[in-house]
Amino acid sequence: MAPVDVRDSNGNELQNGDSVTLIKDLKVRGTSETIKRGTLVKNIRLNGREGEVECNTKQVKGLVLKTEFVKKA
Repeated sequence: MAPVDVRDSNGNELQNGDSVTLIKDLKVRGTSETIKRGTLVKNIRLNGREGEVECNTKQVKGLVLKTEFVKKA
């Protein structure tokens, strides 16, 4: 299986352990939480799927974000 090329909304390549910033307010499914635009998310993990990264925030653990809503910090 070839490594997946994961890029943020600006086209920058993302790697495990990178930090990203949200570019849009996102409602989290299954909770009443909204993660605000500008939130810094540290130590992302690539999950092997193009267009998705896994991360933890203060509000939600085990969150999967679409890369179209993040930019590399």
